[in-house]
Amino acid sequence: MKILKIQFIPLLLAFLFVQNAIAQSNLKFDTSDYQSVLNRAKTEKKPIFLMLYATWCPHCHKMQNEVLNDPTIVALLNQNFICTWQDIEKSEGIMLKNKFKTKSLPGFLFLDSNETVLYGLKGEYTVINFISEIKNALNPTKQLPYLENQFTTDSSNGAKCLEYLTTLYKGNERTELSKAAHQYLATQTDAQLLSELNWRVISNGVTDISSREFQFVLQHQKEFEAITSPIRVERKIINIVTESLKPFTENLDTINYNKQRQIAQSIHLQKTDSLIFSYDLLINERSENWSAYKKVAIESVEKYLWENASQLKAVAQNFLLHVDDTSSLKEAIKWNKKSLTLNNSYDGNLLMSRLYLKSLDKNSALKYASVSKDICVSMGWDLKDVNQLFIEMGIK
Repeated sequence: MKILKIQFIPLLLAFLFVQNAIAQSNLKFDTSDYQSVLNRAKTEKKPIFLMLYATWCPHCHKMQNEVLNDPTIVALLNQNFICTWQDIEKSEGIMLKNKFKTKSLPGFLFLDSNETVLYGLKGEYTVINFISEIKNALNPTKQLPYLENQFTTDSSNGAKCLEYLTTLYKGNERTELSKAAHQYLATQTDAQLLSELNWRVISNGVTDISSREFQFVLQHQKEFEAITSPIRVERKIINIVTESLKPFTENLDTINYNKQRQIAQSIHLQKTDSLIFSYDLLINERSENWSAYKKVAIESVEKYLWENASQLKAVAQNFLLHVDDTSSLKEAIKWNKKSLTLNNSYDGNLLMSRLYLKSLDKNSALKYASVSKDICVSMGWDLKDVNQLFIEMGIK
């Protein structure tokens, strides 16, 4: 019995050690309802670490499986926070996503028990970088309330403004930075705007295409390029056009889209004009305004899409489905023919055949249908679609 006892004790200790290690290697997520988590935070006088995620989000899975299981991160979060996570497609997750204006996933919020955001992050991080950010979230002088107070008590201080904006952007969309950026920039004269520090504030925080500061950048583009670089100034211009047009495109708000479009069009750069054209096509396609779509396409497809096989084919496909006049179909045939010279594909030839068939040119339709069938046979693909096309042409 004594021998067995001596052997048993080390085994028991080893087992307990392993179990303790396993417990310490897992994040202790509180799966209670959100109000219970808040109450617990008040009772234990700890801040909250909240992860907002979606089951379909690959970046969320990567953070959960490759970063949040790191022992150092687990220890930091378990020791210092009440940890919880919420699926943004379920009831409380939907509420929290809207409450904290979370648009990028995964979202990480460090909150006090009164729901003040102390620190925010979005997207993927490496283990090393996430450890650094958790430490920032624990440092009162790195937290958003402190940085905001430092800035608002001296809103003419560009360095304090930039530090606040940089931290704020880690967990927010750029539009959320606009108020603070303009508050600071309003203290600067036109002559003062032309500095490296103010360029960084403008680059990070200005999203209004009609604002005084962005219009000043357009008027002094060469000077700002000398301060930073041509590519950064160009990137800012493209980003601000995107930020101005994209929301109205997504919401199908054609009235405000057209207002912002007029301002964007006044920039007169090749890349912004091309971007405007893409959004013009998109908003007309999504709103099913095919007459406007046709007009935009005929005016500018060859100018902006002539070397893009897939987009030429996509526009031609929309013409096949939604445009009936012969002259417009001839344009679509020309675009798709160019697409085939760039990439001689099965579906491109099939589309060409259908365009010719709709234009009542059966001989040309048969020619491209035959090419489609040859490609299909050589690749061993299903002949269903091309055979159906032959049936539509009266050929069995």
